Amino acid sequence: MTSEYGKFGPLVGAIDEGTSSARFILFKANTCEVVVSHQKTLEQHFPQEGWVEQDPCAILEVVKTCIGKAVEQLVSLGGNPKDVVAVGVTNQRETTIVWDRYTGKPLHNAIVWLDMRTSSTIDKLLDLVPNKTRNKNYLKPLCGLPMSPYFSAVKLRWLSDNVDAVKKAMKKGSCCFGTVDTWIIWNLTGGPNGGKHVTDVTNASRTMLMNIETLSWDPLLMKFFEVPKSVLPEIKSSSEIYGYIAEGPLQGVPISGCLGDQQGALVGQMCLQKGQAKATYGTGCFVLYNTGDVRVNSSRGLLTTVAYQLGSHSPPCYALEGSVAVAGAALGWLKDNIGMINSAKDTQAMAEKATENGSVVFVPAFSGLYAPYWRQDARGVICGITEDTNDKHIVRAALEAVCFQVRDILDAMNEDCGIPLQILKVDGGMTSNALVMQMQADLIGINVTKAGFTESTALGAAMVAYWGLDHSQNGNMIDLVTGTAYYPSISDDERDMRYKHWKMAVERSLGWELN
Repeated sequence: MTSEYGKFGPLVGAIDEGTSSARFILFKANTCEVVVSHQKTLEQHFPQEGWVEQDPCAILEVVKTCIGKAVEQLVSLGGNPKDVVAVGVTNQRETTIVWDRYTGKPLHNAIVWLDMRTSSTIDKLLDLVPNKTRNKNYLKPLCGLPMSPYFSAVKLRWLSDNVDAVKKAMKKGSCCFGTVDTWIIWNLTGGPNGGKHVTDVTNASRTMLMNIETLSWDPLLMKFFEVPKSVLPEIKSSSEIYGYIAEGPLQGVPISGCLGDQQGALVGQMCLQKGQAKATYGTGCFVLYNTGDVRVNSSRGLLTTVAYQLGSHSPPCYALEGSVAVAGAALGWLKDNIGMINSAKDTQAMAEKATENGSVVFVPAFSGLYAPYWRQDARGVICGITEDTNDKHIVRAALEAVCFQVRDILDAMNEDCGIPLQILKVDGGMTSNALVMQMQADLIGINVTKAGFTESTALGAAMVAYWGLDHSQNGNMIDLVTGTAYYPSISDDERDMRYKHWKMAVERSLGWELN
């Protein structure tokens, strides 16, 4: 430690803005140890069935509160805010915000990534596909993504079609679009008074507007979605100085790193080599497989996305991604809608008491199925119920459903890449459930390693922010991801039989949402 820093040495901050909460964490720059952190919940709004919104101003206030409270903790421990050398941002992806560049006021609530209102917009867009093939993969060669309500361009198109304030602002040239990272960085660096309207390649790669090869906004994609370039932020690498915090306890500190949350977890879990993969179990579950400098064009329903780009002069690293829409959210459904559990913490003990004579399978396709199926018409089903079935079987089936869906994704990745995965690194809230992790190892037939450090996503943001100051530091981070290992404990025959039941249940979940 040099004499210019206080008792904790240089510090790096990470803003971790998720769907249900935001937090700010200060790490020791040289060891990645957490010094202080503060977390605050975020409210979601459900104006109609399938619609999910958040207040952009509330998101910003929660972020600012977390920064302020964490800095207060730092000072109380004898630390100095001036020791914070950089801040990184990681965020819920695809969530779409539009605001007025002159007033800074949002033009509509944020449309959250899992919102399904744009199903009708997708139908209209599919009618524009040449030869009326309605091919969902029509744009995939350009952007790496299938047409789905999931992605930001579709949400932005819905806003321009349905919200007068957005339509008018686009015509006037006063409309700014951004994912949550863009909204946060723009506001923290000055907002209407010189705020930096930027995003990074990982978030831009989730919009359907960025060319996956050139890493630039693509003219053909902008034309297809009728998005004027004037509304779009400047695309930057994941690791460079975007601007400086304009006010508050960290005034003058550079914001120098940005990653979408799942890419943040990939970096935080140190999956920086081709062939490494991680799964993050949260509200949904997200599996990313590092494919290095190769853009693998999946033929099995996976997404091609940017994993990270460590500096504007560095080549991008790509990944294949598969998304499970409902993971921890299934437990929330059991608790809030059905009243079957009091807390997600109860599920392990309940599931362990489920007798072996129940072969219940639960497909929680509440709003369709994501990779590798991409079926908007799927709906949740529970199969295999007998007179012996009880709440414990249903809870166990809900936990197994997450693991089966990860198996779906890993099988597709293995087929696309031709290299079977040897180990799966895992993080996120559900990894605290040892039974789920053992189920996961059993159902995929490979070892599962749980991160020993729980804040992998925030750590990834802190790492790229620190590297954004000096890229010679890239190899000098401490690996904090060693943790608990789980090994497969069932036979291949049992694994295959259980997976066959899962695939039968998936078939029964399809075609329920009729036009």
